[in-house]
Amino acid sequence: QVQLVESGGDSVQAGGSLRLSCAAFGHTYSIYSIYCMAWFRQVPGKEREGVAFIDRYGTTSYADSVKNRFTISQDNNKVNLYLQMNSLKPEDTGMYYCAAGYSGSGCHHDYPFRAWGQGTQVTVSS
Repeated sequence: QVQLVESGGDSVQAGGSLRLSCAAFGHTYSIYSIYCMAWFRQVPGKEREGVAFIDRYGTTSYADSVKNRFTISQDNNKVNLYLQMNSLKPEDTGMYYCAAGYSGSGCHHDYPFRAWGQGTQVTVSS
């Protein structure tokens, strides 16, 4: 499986914007085989939450809490995954992880992701 490395997390005031990046490393065929990629976030005391998903056809889905504020995208070769976060709120604070998987359907919260990054911290102050 591929190795994923997130970057771009930072401390920002409410209303600000951040763009998170996730770089995929591995053999070309491993990256090419990815079907679904996503961004998750987690805060202490709460379970990990899927916030944005994108499949190999470019179909996206979002958690209700981030719709109209976050945009997930990826390079054509799937080497890089992005999460553009606008109008940030304090409740967006958390550790953000990117994930990737190979199963060929159902790119959503129940998807069997196989590769995970180490996470990048996003802190939004009021």
